[in-house]
Amino acid sequence: MVAFLAGCGGRSASWTEPNGNTSSTRSGSLGLSAARRLRLVWQFAIPATLGESGAVTATPVVAGGTVYLQDMKSNVYALDLDDGKVRWTRRFQAGNPGPNGLAVDGGRVVGATDTTVFALATGTGRVLWEHRILSATDTFVDAAPLVTGGRIYIATTGYSFGTRGKLYALDEKNGAVDWSFDTIMGPWKHPQRAGGGGAWYPPSIENGTVYWGTANPIPWGGTPAFPNGAAFPGPALYTDSLLALDAKTGRLRWFDQVTPHDVRDYDFQLPPILAGQIVIGGGKGGLVVAWNPKTHQRLWSTPVGVHSNDRGPLSANRVLVCPGLLGGIETPMAEADGLVFVPVVDLCFRGSATGYEALGKVNPLSGRGELVALNATGGAKLWTRRFPSPDFGCATAGDGVVFTSTLDGEVYALDTKTGKTVWSARTGAGINACPAIAGGTLLVPAGVPLPGRRTFELVAYR
Repeated sequence: MVAFLAGCGGRSASWTEPNGNTSSTRSGSLGLSAARRLRLVWQFAIPATLGESGAVTATPVVAGGTVYLQDMKSNVYALDLDDGKVRWTRRFQAGNPGPNGLAVDGGRVVGATDTTVFALATGTGRVLWEHRILSATDTFVDAAPLVTGGRIYIATTGYSFGTRGKLYALDEKNGAVDWSFDTIMGPWKHPQRAGGGGAWYPPSIENGTVYWGTANPIPWGGTPAFPNGAAFPGPALYTDSLLALDAKTGRLRWFDQVTPHDVRDYDFQLPPILAGQIVIGGGKGGLVVAWNPKTHQRLWSTPVGVHSNDRGPLSANRVLVCPGLLGGIETPMAEADGLVFVPVVDLCFRGSATGYEALGKVNPLSGRGELVALNATGGAKLWTRRFPSPDFGCATAGDGVVFTSTLDGEVYALDTKTGKTVWSARTGAGINACPAIAGGTLLVPAGVPLPGRRTFELVAYR
């Protein structure tokens, strides 16, 4: 995992889950004609101290005419959807790499700090309960929750040696743990030289099954003592996998590991899209995969973006690996009208069997972006729209239009049939968060500092 980052409806609709609904389709209703006429209606200045990934990486959620937003210090803001005025603020001042975020259900705003899940009263921001889930074998919580059926589904990550990230289901009323699932099967071969797993996006749920995409093992590449991931020999289950768990018990029903023995940081981390009789997942390896949830068989697999030196063992000398540590599909996809919309980051890194170049040596702005439209039933590419800046801004689709945003602060509305631009706007900072739509309003968080552009804000267009 490298966490650099990180629903829709008409005027009466809400967006209560991080990805719009429990199927993670990030789709709804705004329409091409409405998208063409969007205008700026309000801006909320985010008073955040910059974290590892900027000021804000979360998707806004909306319920009852109120917008709820979490910044990179875990602080929560409740804003009036009509005019952006602050209704209340709850400060936690606890940072993580993101994407974090919130969900709304039953009069509660649910979220987490880096260690602790919390529930707030929607009307006042009063803390209803807090429950620490971080243990000695987790690194932090940086996922937004999925809240449904009286349970909160959330995860920790393994981001340092000796860690093993877990998936959790908590009781929505009091935060008590109903069950947990260790995403690492068995002990690490060399626990002081390996770690990883967990999840950094929420899952999806349907018919009593929770579908979750999991994170990678570490270290990337390897070390001189343990080259090419020798610290975690074998496939390193259940990293880089699609997991299907019983929603009530956490029992594993079935799984498919997309990248066994991953030495390139190719998390299969995206929230799985549940589209009819298809489960669609993706991740940083630049691969979109679809399954039949009844037979558990793969239906199709489609690569997107730039690929080079992305399979098999790494060489002894550093080579250009594409996707790189900050590349591939970093942020959630969307599905609407039988199409899947995939945001892509084309950014390469140099890596070898003994390690990668430092993250700080590669400027993410040097990369490029794409939005790719796939046929949901067969995985065929229908069109590709290329951007001059990485697409860290998810996809949000519905009624003939798909929205996305790029690291340079540009927001795009594209025709779903052709990929042509029908509307665009520029924000006051870079974007590595995701748009949401509710009440006829497009909400776009912008929180990445750019040269001469450091106006961190949530922008509303209508």
